[in-house]
Amino acid sequence: MLHVHRSASAAALVDGLAGVLGEPARGADPFTPDVLAVGARGTERWIAQRLSHHLGAGPGGDDGVCARVEFPSPAQLLDTVVTDVLGRTRPQAAAAVQRWAPDALTWDVLEVLEAIAPADGADPDRRPEFAVLRHHLRTPAGEDVPRVRRTAAASRLAHLFTRYGAARPDLLTAWAAGGSDVPEDLRWQPEVFRAVRDHVGLPAPAELLDDVCAALRADPSLTGVGSRLTVFAVTRLAQARLRVLAALAAHREVHLFLQHPSPALWSRTAPPAGPRRADHERAAQEVVRHPLLLSLSRDVRELQARLLQAAPGFVDVAHPAPEPPPTLLGRLQRALADDEVPAPAPDPGDTSVQVHACHGRARQVEVLREVVLGLLDDDPSLQPRDVLVVCPDVEAFAPLVQAVFSTDSHPGGTLRVSVADRSALQTNPLLGLAARLLDLARSRLTATEVLDLAGAAAVRQRFALTDEDLEQLREWTVDAGVHWGLSAEHRRTWALGAVGQGSWRAGLDRLLVGVAVGGGHAEDLVGPPGAEVVPLADVESSRVDLAGRFAELLDRLEAAVTRLSGRRSVSAWCEALLEGVLDLADVTPDTAWQVTQLRRELGDVATDAARAGTAAVGLADVAALVSERFAGRPQRASFRTGALTVSTLTPMRSVPHRVVCLLGMDDGAFPRVTNPDADDVLSRDPHLGDRDPRSEDRQVLLDAVECARDALVVTYSGRDVRTGAELPPAVPVGELLDSLEAAHPGVRARIEVRHPLQPTDPRNFTPGALGRAGAFSYDRSAFAGAATGAAEPAAPPPFLPAGLPPAPVADLDLDQLVQFFQHPARGFLRQRLDVATTTREEEPADALPVELDALATWAVGDRALSARLRGAGPADVVRLETARGTLPPGPLGLAVLREVGPTVDRIAAVAAEFDRGADGSPARSVDLELDLDVPGHGQVRLTGNVRGVRPVRPGGLATGDVAVTTTYSRVKAKQTVRAWVELLALSAAHPGTEFRTAVVGRGSRGSVALLQLGPVPAPVARGLLTDLLALRAHGLRAPLPLPVETAMAYAVAAWNQRPAPACRRAAEQSWVSGYSFPKEDADEENVTAWGAGAGVDVLLDWSPPPGWPATAPQTFPDAVRRFWEPLLRAQRLEER
Repeated sequence: MLHVHRSASAAALVDGLAGVLGEPARGADPFTPDVLAVGARGTERWIAQRLSHHLGAGPGGDDGVCARVEFPSPAQLLDTVVTDVLGRTRPQAAAAVQRWAPDALTWDVLEVLEAIAPADGADPDRRPEFAVLRHHLRTPAGEDVPRVRRTAAASRLAHLFTRYGAARPDLLTAWAAGGSDVPEDLRWQPEVFRAVRDHVGLPAPAELLDDVCAALRADPSLTGVGSRLTVFAVTRLAQARLRVLAALAAHREVHLFLQHPSPALWSRTAPPAGPRRADHERAAQEVVRHPLLLSLSRDVRELQARLLQAAPGFVDVAHPAPEPPPTLLGRLQRALADDEVPAPAPDPGDTSVQVHACHGRARQVEVLREVVLGLLDDDPSLQPRDVLVVCPDVEAFAPLVQAVFSTDSHPGGTLRVSVADRSALQTNPLLGLAARLLDLARSRLTATEVLDLAGAAAVRQRFALTDEDLEQLREWTVDAGVHWGLSAEHRRTWALGAVGQGSWRAGLDRLLVGVAVGGGHAEDLVGPPGAEVVPLADVESSRVDLAGRFAELLDRLEAAVTRLSGRRSVSAWCEALLEGVLDLADVTPDTAWQVTQLRRELGDVATDAARAGTAAVGLADVAALVSERFAGRPQRASFRTGALTVSTLTPMRSVPHRVVCLLGMDDGAFPRVTNPDADDVLSRDPHLGDRDPRSEDRQVLLDAVECARDALVVTYSGRDVRTGAELPPAVPVGELLDSLEAAHPGVRARIEVRHPLQPTDPRNFTPGALGRAGAFSYDRSAFAGAATGAAEPAAPPPFLPAGLPPAPVADLDLDQLVQFFQHPARGFLRQRLDVATTTREEEPADALPVELDALATWAVGDRALSARLRGAGPADVVRLETARGTLPPGPLGLAVLREVGPTVDRIAAVAAEFDRGADGSPARSVDLELDLDVPGHGQVRLTGNVRGVRPVRPGGLATGDVAVTTTYSRVKAKQTVRAWVELLALSAAHPGTEFRTAVVGRGSRGSVALLQLGPVPAPVARGLLTDLLALRAHGLRAPLPLPVETAMAYAVAAWNQRPAPACRRAAEQSWVSGYSFPKEDADEENVTAWGAGAGVDVLLDWSPPPGWPATAPQTFPDAVRRFWEPLLRAQRLEER
């Protein structure tokens, strides 16, 4: 006999269940377990815990135990029954249930599709009814479309046939008999079904359903599931399973426990007049009075209607729900139970229903944290285990929940939070690695993809990669010019087999050769002709081990990708994938379970394919099906652990909690968006009980309303996080608010709270501003920010209120002195404060360049110039740059060299004039060491060396010893400063030699600029160098107002005796950034020293800080004159 137990309260249902299980079933073996089918693991755990307070409990009710109870899912239970019956009545068909499961059936469908439209170009099955499929699987020219479409079609058809068999078993029975009663454009489906049926070699379970039910009614002993069965908390049963359940009830005690929101509606529901959903919905509009019941309860209403149709004589057992409290939530629950709109108004201070509109997902989680803390604060009896959080997209919200609820400085960080029911891909790193490896085997293996793989937890552990190591790998990848592709051979798939530059093999060769030969050969080609490599520069000896581990990682990845190619059996694919994962991942005793799960999942895939007799398949087939299988496997349940639980919608839908929070109820995210499937026969004419994901989600919202005892909390994105535009809630949430507003006018404005964008907004801490009598937020850090923001804005303090004491006297390297005057603000920060501002790091580029930006073009020109000066010819330069991988491939790269080549040649020609008349000796480095007495600062020893010094006889551009710097850059202030300081140091350190310095580089309009400085007599040089050391000593006490380009522009204008306004304009043009061209005011060190957005007046009006010595510059013009006037007097600048 079928007993239908119903109640609006799941707790009342479990009490009734305990009464049923507390009595032994008639004629049952006392050792035979009761079978309790539950649709969700979270519900199962809650039921087991509740039953332990009843079964075997003493008078106190706390010492019971839930034992001798099995918890299969309803699908598992009823499929087991069908398999048992077939095993005894039709043994040859006993495997039908397993063979027609969608994961296994996909392989059979794939084989049938191969016959209909062969991928190898063989003659297809040309029956006209298959024309639609042939057109879908092949392009008009007859070429095979990407394999992923073929695999996706097979998976979708397998799931469609499974759905037809569960919802409309008579449809498949008719198709098996040759019928085709479907719309004209779907006539191909019955034919495909019959072809699949022939390939499987077994009838579909739907065809056997009538025989199974008849056999069960005739002989109940055909299945060993026991004499009493219970199904708990379902809102939908497919037609096939409902018929099996009715057949079991003919001789067994079958109990069906339903959470139905309204006894009044139950009593008014009549058997359906027909199977069509539309007819039933029209009738419901006449019967259902409460708008929420009409909108949200379609699933449970249809289940009742189908029960009345399939088992009209069932025993109706009502379990009264406890009287709800007189809160807004309780009044809503009472109204739903009575199917009436309530009249009495709720208490104005009622917070039992809360709806929070936020700016985006992260803000929703922050608001949820504050709401939960407020509820715990208001009611000391409330515990985190009493709070349930469900959201439609737990994968998107899980990282946010873990981050927001683990903040140490916030009281919410003390709460135990458990994120349950996540995909196995998220909880088993090896499954995720296997899915990633399948993607990589089909991808271009870009720089970003491979570096992301190296950062995966299991891979990092295998190759002992730290965060610092990963940063170094990123830098090597950028420096080596790696973009995508393992090698030139790997690129053949993308018709670029002739291009090896920018591949991982080319980059790895550069790295390893750099390790072998050291940085001294970074400008040389190493290796035989046709296989030259430019060693990667600056590979530190301490990083040799890391380079070896990275090489091993790339070799193992290449081996794995090579194995995952071609066509082979599914079993061979699974073995290759497992081998690739184990090659890349570290497995410890603590993670051995991950390997076990991976082996089991891959073994199931191979077994399903073997049953289908699947021959060789391609990577796309395996990747699509394996990834789909992994994504659909939830982790082991972690419900009811005593922590605040966050889960998807389904697992805990029937479990009462004092507080139920619905997170992420955004429009478009809830209910689930389902695109109409034009190939779905059922969607053309929906019947009662047909699965509708959107209707299921609406039912979940109704269940949440019923399961919340004290409070229902809803959050959604009420404003766009970027534009601030107002956004509506999910439609069912809007209907909930509308129904409450209709019953209690004005209540929506009170319960719907619109939150500010930032947690530091003062409204978060204003009592009563955001729906709480007190302050809404518990965030102490945000409160400090709000207090600061609310205070009167104060002028930012000066970077340095007073000058620092003099810096200790120390030996000084010449490069330090040069760098100080090239950037005085940076010199102060780094050389005195030891502070380095952040630098923008270059990210790997995943595409081969087809054109270079200005900076990359400059780098090519600079390297080409260096090579020419070393004696390399144009062909050598081409080979060098090609081997670096920095040029665009082929003719595009030659175009870049043709662009920079003429300028390189002109600069090299001018530089060569310094060698005219030379004595033939190569350029040398001149060491220097001198002690200088700096007034007020003591003696300073200056050491260093100057490179590129050559003796020049009469006939060249200069005579004496000349230090020549050749650069592809424009000759600007920084190059001038270096040349000047080096000239002074050389002249002072070697008074017996006459020195000059020269800089050759690009000028304006394609010309070559030649800057020459000197000679300077040794005593004068010594005095000027001493003054520079004094200036630096002052500049180590406070930043000097000498930004190099701005100061030079002002100095040149003043040297040319321009009026003061013209000097100011010249400085301003070098200091103030344009719309798209940053200048010195945007430099990070200058921003630190002089302030963001500072105008040129901050320099022109500069006055020294307190304690500034009288011997130091007192104004900007004074500082400029002290450095630049002697330099300008000694310089000669010409353009050629």
